[in-house]
Amino acid sequence: MSAALHFCLLFWCLQACAGSTLTMVTKGVGEAAPRTSPATAEVPPPENLTLVTLNTNYTLRWDWDQSAAESHTVSFTIQYVAKFKLKRRVDPDWNTACEQTSHRSCDLTERKLHYLGIYMVRVQASVNKKLSNWTLKEFCPDKDAAVGPPTKVALAPAGSDLDVYISDPVTSTNSSMKEHLPKLYYRIQYWEHDENRELVTIETLMSSANIVTLPELKAWTWYCVRVQSCSAFYSKISDFTSPLCMQTEGAVPWWKIFLYFLVSLVVCFLVVFLSVLVSFRCYKTIKATFYPSILLPPPLQEYLCDSPGSDIPHLLSLDPEVELLHDKVYICPEPLFLEIHDPPPEVLPAPSPGLDPDSSGRHSRQNSKGSGDSGVYSSGSGSSLQPNSSQSSTGPDVSWQGPIDLDRLKMRDMTPGLENQCLIADEGIVDMCV
Repeated sequence: MSAALHFCLLFWCLQACAGSTLTMVTKGVGEAAPRTSPATAEVPPPENLTLVTLNTNYTLRWDWDQSAAESHTVSFTIQYVAKFKLKRRVDPDWNTACEQTSHRSCDLTERKLHYLGIYMVRVQASVNKKLSNWTLKEFCPDKDAAVGPPTKVALAPAGSDLDVYISDPVTSTNSSMKEHLPKLYYRIQYWEHDENRELVTIETLMSSANIVTLPELKAWTWYCVRVQSCSAFYSKISDFTSPLCMQTEGAVPWWKIFLYFLVSLVVCFLVVFLSVLVSFRCYKTIKATFYPSILLPPPLQEYLCDSPGSDIPHLLSLDPEVELLHDKVYICPEPLFLEIHDPPPEVLPAPSPGLDPDSSGRHSRQNSKGSGDSGVYSSGSGSSLQPNSSQSSTGPDVSWQGPIDLDRLKMRDMTPGLENQCLIADEGIVDMCV
């Protein structure tokens, strides 16, 4: 009984001490402004302190009546301290986040506040060396900081279903928010894509996994998906991501398989045909360029090539300043000398009576004025020496018709290459021209 009485007395004493300490702390927080000058009340304090947060990014904003500064410049000082330090000391050491700034906001992200901690933040205005009272605000990131949507959402077909790949929201140091919110999960909404959104039925799926498969979808149908982050402890809900749409797959019909095969076959044929055609054209061009079908004569090759064994001609002279001078050269054909022999006696016809025997088988040089210098020979009389026009064009099997036929045959055998050979008989004179 006495022990219980002592315990109650001790508990009452502790409560009294705690109450006095809390009163002192409250006074210290309210009277944190400098007491050196009574003019501090002339400057109005900042109002409407608001923390704009997303994951671990924190920005403090406030309002202030600019008309109170008149033409003077106003600046602000922002400080913070952990709340548990206020219970231990009457005047704790405040950490300055922004000092003498003219902006109406201060970034607290770089201060690396603990996500589960509770902090007191205060703001003071300064105008013309006059200070306002402090305005305080309590801030707990775990409770007050908003959670952001997933960093990235991707879709992939899985047959007639869809796989949703979700990337966790990240902190200011690019780490996953699941390190601070272990029970973070995602609300996934999906629906069949239709221009008339009023008739669309939205399905919802909850999952904490980063890869989720949407079941019972129609094959070859477009579906849209959006995701938001959720935390049940403080009922945190993020905004939805932008909708992503993708078509599901299914069994491929046989006509599509045949069409794909036919298209691929045509494409392969065209590629091979064009490759062969281009190769053949290149081969023909190279061959015609370096190995032409019409070759230069050997004298020109010896002149144009650098060396006797070289196949590459040079079209320009090695020394362009040298001028080559040559005399005119005339090329004349070698003259042909025709030898006419008497035929054997056994092939000659018998001489006619009244004629000189010596004149039957010989050709006498005519001293007439028309054929004396022309080198034309005659034999026999004019009437017997007229050749037969039909026999002049025959071959070597022509029969002998007289002495003139034998002479023509001999000349034809001696000069087989002479095609422009003509015989003209005029009054016993046979003209032969080459």
